[in-house]
Parts: sequence; structure tokens; C-alpha cells
Amino acid sequence: MKSTPSMLEGIRVADMTSVIFGPYCTQMLADMGADVIKVEHPSGDNGRRFGRPEKTPGMGALHMTINRGKRSVAWDLKSVDGREKLRRLIASSDVFIHSIRNEAIERLGFDYASVRTFAPEIIYVHCGGFDSDGPDAALPAYDDVIQGGAGIASLLSRAEVCSHPRYVPMALADKVAGLHALEATLAAIIHKLRSGCGQYVEIPMFEALTAFTLLEHLGGATFPSRGEKMGYSRQLAATRQPSPTADGYICLTPDLDDRWTRFFEVVGRAEVIKEQRFSTPMSRQRHLGELYAIIAQITPEKTTSEWLRIFRDADIPAKQVNTLEDLLTDPQLAAVKFFSEREHPTEGRFRQVRHAVKFGARPNPDIGFAPLLGGNNDEIEAELGMAAAVEKS
Repeated sequence: MKSTPSMLEGIRVADMTSVIFGPYCTQMLADMGADVIKVEHPSGDNGRRFGRPEKTPGMGALHMTINRGKRSVAWDLKSVDGREKLRRLIASSDVFIHSIRNEAIERLGFDYASVRTFAPEIIYVHCGGFDSDGPDAALPAYDDVIQGGAGIASLLSRAEVCSHPRYVPMALADKVAGLHALEATLAAIIHKLRSGCGQYVEIPMFEALTAFTLLEHLGGATFPSRGEKMGYSRQLAATRQPSPTADGYICLTPDLDDRWTRFFEVVGRAEVIKEQRFSTPMSRQRHLGELYAIIAQITPEKTTSEWLRIFRDADIPAKQVNTLEDLLTDPQLAAVKFFSEREHPTEGRFRQVRHAVKFGARPNPDIGFAPLLGGNNDEIEAELGMAAAVEKS
């Protein structure tokens, strides 16, 4: 019996992105079945160096995850041979995605105008730092720079967690921008399937993260005539933090009116919600910081597991604060087989995180291995009709 096609079977992506932003997008495309061909310099993508490899240089921890399911070619694009191979690859692809600044890609001869001359229907996706119409268009962009520029680094100090701006300790900007790149690429694929036309798509990291930040934090500036403060007050409340328990910390969000009532009932403090300052939704919103402060005084009375049982029975949203290490044994993640161990062809045993999204038409997608640098040169060059090298420069 014929197997069910993968979600993006038949879609080829020529991927010239590096590190996290672009590769996160193309990792998810590969997870969904696209044929993603990672084009690297002979020295390899810098992302290969993040995390000590088990056996082979260039097969570090980040690469094992973010470039899984892709094929790799290592071509010198400063040579006639390398550029001709890339031209043929792009011409055979539905999508060409890169994260090279405009001036550099123009020098290589692979800007959108040039690519359209030999691949007129290509979906051309540029993962950049800043919108190309702005004065910062030519500047380099890294996660820390974008977290600061997009207002994210200021939020902890605004919530009085610390006295100065701080970065969120993860590649937040890269990953959020990568999600924007994914949805933009998928939309462009749908458009091409309907119209037959390719297009230029630009995903600027700074603008993507600013929109992400201001989704709720635009706040009072939404209506300029009111002169109200920006920021979502609930999330900026200084006491809105994980609450201490007898043996750890717990995250609680009673949120809805009936849940606030049930919360104080099940913790034995029903009188609190009857106080005038907490008696209506609007008054609770105004005094939300005080509510969270009261919660933090109550939760140390029991262990985290005791509270979780109580709150589950009362349908009150709660979850223990996991460390990174705790995630490996979290009961929910274990039940859905979020982690698995596999045998890589060259690197041996490794741990894999599955694609979080589930599709009913293909509930168990095949997830491929991360490739060795240039490990697919021969097969892809043969597919492009270039088994014999063209003239070298």
C-alpha cells in the first residue's frame, strides 16, 4: 500500500542561511517533508560549531537539531564552478532562502533581480536584520542587538525584576524571526501553487521582533489621544513571578473570575476575594500585583506536587517550574514521546526533540538526520547534471 505523502513532499528548498534564524525556518520545512538542500561554504556554517561534537568536527549539538532532515553541499561560491552549481540548484528549486546582506549577495550575483533571469518563478526569501527600506538596512544583526532594539531587554527592569536591562537568556530574536520566516515561506508556496507566480519575500528580524513585543505591550499607545502608558500591566506587575512552594516553585494563573474565587476557596482563604479591592474584575486588575503577593505568601504551605493535585482538581492553570534538566523527565513530555534517542549514521547515539505540531494526515512524519558538511555533494551534483565539474576559476 502506498504511504501517505509528507506535507511538503515535492517542494525543494535551496537553503543558504546560517546559525539559527534561517536554519530554524528550514528545519521545520524539512520536518514537514520539504527537500531542503543546505548550501555551505567549504568551511561550514558557523552553527556547526555550537556545542561540542561527539565524533566528527562540525557536528555540534545545535547542528544536530537545527539542520536535521536536510542535505548538505559545500561549494565555493567565489569560483565559477560553485556559482554555476548554485544557479542550477536554484533553478530546480521552489524556494531560495538566504541570510546574506544585500550588498554581499549582489556581489555574488544572486540578488533577486539576477536570480529571476534564470529562475523566474522562484520564491526568493531573504532573512535579514532590518527592513531594506530603513536606514539600518545594511547593518549586521545578532540576537542580543535585536532583543535590545525591539524593547525586549527593557521589560525585566520595567517589571522591577532587576534594575537594568537584561537579555532573555535564549536566542529569542532568532527563533521568533525564524517562525515569521516559516509562515511567510508557506504563504508564498500557497500563492505560487494557486497563481504559478513566485515572489520576493523579506523577513527583517528587528521589525518581526518589534511586532512580537508590541502585540500586547503597545497598550495605551494604541489610542494616541488618551495619552496612556504603553505596556500590558498584568505582565509588568513586579509580583507576577513564580510562587515559592515548600520544595520549589509553581506558576499559577487563576485569571478568570470564577477561578480566582475557586483558588482562594481551595487554599482556605475565601475571604480574600471578598475584599473590596479584589471583588470585581476591574478592581482585581488594578490590584493584580497585590493578589500575586498574597499568593506568594500562601504557596509555601505545601509542596509543589501537593499544590498541583489540588489545582488540577479545581481546574486552576498551574505548572511546576522546570529546570532545563527537568524537561527530560517531565510527565507530559514523556507521555507524548517528545524526546527520543536515535542512532546517527556517523555520530552514534543522540537525543532528538520531535516536531511539536501534529498533522492528522501524517501523524508520524519521518525526521531525517543532520548531514555531514558536503555529505551530499555527489548525489546533488548528479541530480543537477553536473557529475563532471565545470571549468574552475
